[in-house]
Amino acid sequence: MSESRATESESTPGSRPSPPEVDGGIDLSEKGRGEAGKPVSLNRRLFMQFMGFRNGNIEELARLFENASAQAVIYQDIHDASGFGVLAFCEDPGYIVDEIQPLLRTQKDLEYREEYTMLGRTYAIGYESDLEDVLIKRPAQRVCDPTTPWAVYYPVRRSGDFERQSREDQRKMLAEHGGIGHAYGKAGYATDIRLAGHGLNKDDNDFIVGLLGKQLFPLSALVQHMRRTRQTSEFIQKMGPFFIGRAVWQPQYDSTARLV
Repeated sequence: MSESRATESESTPGSRPSPPEVDGGIDLSEKGRGEAGKPVSLNRRLFMQFMGFRNGNIEELARLFENASAQAVIYQDIHDASGFGVLAFCEDPGYIVDEIQPLLRTQKDLEYREEYTMLGRTYAIGYESDLEDVLIKRPAQRVCDPTTPWAVYYPVRRSGDFERQSREDQRKMLAEHGGIGHAYGKAGYATDIRLAGHGLNKDDNDFIVGLLGKQLFPLSALVQHMRRTRQTSEFIQKMGPFFIGRAVWQPQYDSTARLV
């Protein structure tokens, strides 16, 4: 009899934890703060994919990209005379499959270097006021800027221990990291592209980082500087592989035109 009551009690509503309530469904828009701290949101973002290759004809591919007005940048690999990288950027990730990949398939004897494949999306932290600039315009403008041709791209995976730290400790670590990047940017040494990679890469990377600059040395110095931060020294499980190259073809960025 008591067993029957227990079974009945376990099956009654309210006896189990309820699923989290979602008001009107799941909101996947990026969040920021406008004037007077008013919440703002935008359900748009850029997808950026970096791909590495060997044995292609860079000059021919650049002509194809030019004729197609491709949303992509071509980099010569500093470590491999026959190697190069392509960074594609778009709001619709289908653009990579439908437009960029067919152009790449025209290259005879092209060797794909899987270790350099990185796909990520732009994201907001929550305090940004101009979300379109942060998520769309600024990243596209930076990779298309002819005055910053040098680039270092690499994936990052945090350890699970980072997520177990208090929000305050996380905030301090991110602020330390962000402060270094801001200082290099203010001095004109480097700009960066930071992308979320959750569920988008075979190696389960959390982030994709792109460092861009007029010269290569400051980018190397920035990576070295970041290694001393608490986040990197204690909570980064893996960084790399690193692709280092210089842009040999970039599209002309038009801030008034909407990207595909």
